Amino acid sequence: MPKELSTGKSEGLLVVEAVEKTYRTLGDSLVTALAPTNLTIQPGEFVGIVGPSGCGKTTLLNIVAGLIAPSVGEIRFQGRPIDGPSREIGMIFQRPVLLPWKRIIDNVMLPAIVMGLKPRETFRQRALSMLKMVGLEGFENAYPRELSGGMQQRAAIARALLCESSLLLMDEPFAALDALTREEMNMELLRIWSETRKAVVFITHNIPEAVLLCDRVVVMTARPGKVREIIPIDLARPRSLSLLGDPRFGALTDQIRSLLTRMNHAEGRARTAQPALK
Repeated sequence: MPKELSTGKSEGLLVVEAVEKTYRTLGDSLVTALAPTNLTIQPGEFVGIVGPSGCGKTTLLNIVAGLIAPSVGEIRFQGRPIDGPSREIGMIFQRPVLLPWKRIIDNVMLPAIVMGLKPRETFRQRALSMLKMVGLEGFENAYPRELSGGMQQRAAIARALLCESSLLLMDEPFAALDALTREEMNMELLRIWSETRKAVVFITHNIPEAVLLCDRVVVMTARPGKVREIIPIDLARPRSLSLLGDPRFGALTDQIRSLLTRMNHAEGRARTAQPALK
């Protein structure tokens, strides 16, 4: 059975309770992207999600963000059902999604502008503070094309922090970066997290990255995805890249990789055992 926390209504910053998602295809058939899924995120917790491509990780994140509705089940944030996007939940995508014709300061302020939050100057000062926090002080008036990929993703993080959200959702935010920049961004993210203590849900295909960053790693099955197991990452904080050589780090990485490999093999055997369609 998955090692899951209780999903009682009074527990946790975020509670995912028996959530499923089914889509209707253009051919009018039904495809289940997410099987019944339960998960609880505590305030300030850093939780990673790993699993095969197409297993529903992004679907789950989009439901939590209020971008799409679940077909079945309920998600509660701070005890209230989620029925749409909220300023209290920030989202960071694989790409920075910056508007190329706007300066960095205006990109960071975009959530406040879209939601009509005032006074505007208060949010401008907060945007400047967030840019300083993520190491972009002095680049406020630059355009996205003038920044490296890593710097653009820093700007996206600053934008997600603007409205003082309690929860950050991150969908493979560093996947497009080169290895060295990715390691640098991992360390920057840990620094920012240690300063803000926002709860983070972090999707990645990189198992060592998940172990380096997270308090727990959620392992999902192939589609239709559901929680297969939750692995506690009992490694002391603060963490640094030197941890990658620690035997305990290697053991946790191997544990997660072995679990994913066993699931992939079991799925392959199941497909092979199925009778051919006539």
